[in-house]
Amino acid sequence: MIKFYRRYPSITHRQHRSFSDLSSNSRFHLPIDIDYTMASEEQAKNSTAPATFDAEAADCLMKELRSTFLDGKTKSYEWRSSQLKSLLKMLEDSDKQICDALFSDLSKPEMEAYIHEIAMIKSSCKLALKKLKDWMKPEKTKTNLGTFPSSAEIVPEPLGVVLIISAWNYPLLLSVDPVIGAIAAGNAVVLKPSELAPAMSSLLAKLLGKYLDSSAIKVVEGAVPETSALLEQKWDKIFYTGNGRVARVVMAAAANNLTPVVLELGGKSPVLVDSNIDLTVTARRILSGKWGCNNGQACVAPDYIITTKQYAPVLIDSLKHNLVKFFGEDPMNSPDLSRVGHSRHFARLKKLLDDDKISGKIIHGGQTDKSNLKIAPTIVLDAPEDSLIMSEEIFGPLLPIVTVEKIEDGIEFINSRPKPLAAYLFTNTKQLKEEFVSNISAGGVVINDVTLHLMVDTLPFGGVGESGTGAYHGKFSFDAFSHKKAVLYRGFFGDAPARYPPYTPGKLRLLKALLDGSLFGIIRALFGFS
Repeated sequence: MIKFYRRYPSITHRQHRSFSDLSSNSRFHLPIDIDYTMASEEQAKNSTAPATFDAEAADCLMKELRSTFLDGKTKSYEWRSSQLKSLLKMLEDSDKQICDALFSDLSKPEMEAYIHEIAMIKSSCKLALKKLKDWMKPEKTKTNLGTFPSSAEIVPEPLGVVLIISAWNYPLLLSVDPVIGAIAAGNAVVLKPSELAPAMSSLLAKLLGKYLDSSAIKVVEGAVPETSALLEQKWDKIFYTGNGRVARVVMAAAANNLTPVVLELGGKSPVLVDSNIDLTVTARRILSGKWGCNNGQACVAPDYIITTKQYAPVLIDSLKHNLVKFFGEDPMNSPDLSRVGHSRHFARLKKLLDDDKISGKIIHGGQTDKSNLKIAPTIVLDAPEDSLIMSEEIFGPLLPIVTVEKIEDGIEFINSRPKPLAAYLFTNTKQLKEEFVSNISAGGVVINDVTLHLMVDTLPFGGVGESGTGAYHGKFSFDAFSHKKAVLYRGFFGDAPARYPPYTPGKLRLLKALLDGSLFGIIRALFGFS
């Protein structure tokens, strides 16, 4: 493995600082945002060690990977399957190290670490190994009378050398899952893990270097300078998971080279709750999807609930009751809740809580512990639409509840906002289900549960509009990193003189009949009838 990085002083989650400014000689300026940010140039200035990954190093890296790809080694079934098997072995050999790294970065409970990260990656890897030969096969397709005699097929081919920029909240899953798709499709890969999950970033660099082919798969650790240097290169695809602000920078850099992108972003994923439901099951599923998914720090976590004014008190009581059952009377000390990812994200969430517009609206929780980056599960009732908590993706343990007069008003409320990554509905009413699926535009929709669509490998996972572009998971991951090449085969028999000059009225009649697919017209043209 070749690992490039800029050496920094030790930065823990309590020490981490971020700045918006980059050096003036950086072509693409990466803003520092909240959820999936990159560290800053200022940290590099505070380091006495020289930079070891810059534009020149990135160029050398790209040339090496491009040479590997052009040699053809990544295109064979044998290479792809061997790398996927090695990746699966890596996961089986290293699950304790992975859980330890996730706990170090996020205090993530072992059960969450295994189920939401390790097990999902294993499942993706096993599926790719099982289906790889089928995915690689050309797809036969029909031709038409205008090309007769002929045959055609669609051949999936690897794009080339791809860049994957990952996120800190699920630092294993969001790094390795797209890598599986890129390998299965036959590409050379550079993975840039998030520096805001330093333990996992370091572990990924170590493990991928040990288990995978380092001539074709590389990890680049670092922050803004390293990422900026990578974005200067001409990739065959960039796969970015993060927030919209940084995504705009990634997309601008990609546009400079006409590089296609997959942008896995987020948004405010709503939960519409009807009254004719199983209340206990609904409350438990919402709580699990919110606080049981990295303490709300998940792109598909429920961002806010909509229910009727009449039903809200009943739902709130059930939520509060089950919160105590899940995390105890003192959730700040619960071992089953992850901590907030880093200090700047904590400050942002605290700002949402301290907004004057929600003063008096907090009906449960609200406690904070800056020194340990802990925020208690918090419920906010009827926060104003222009409040901070209702204006931006929360990405944390805060859950607003919006009340409406009738449940159908919730659909109108959702549609008045940017398209979310996910939308959830709890109801037993068939008509409401149909209306929700038909009228809500979102990356994905789940009825009577939350977040579980991620586990269905036959469903694409991705956003729409501001919540992202492109999709992956299962075969969609393979397709995301493949080009579907159209191939038409013809022999030398059946060459039609009518297609060549000099053009005559008779040839025109024949070609019109051919293009119209009219057998009767062709016969008439051949016999000279107009």
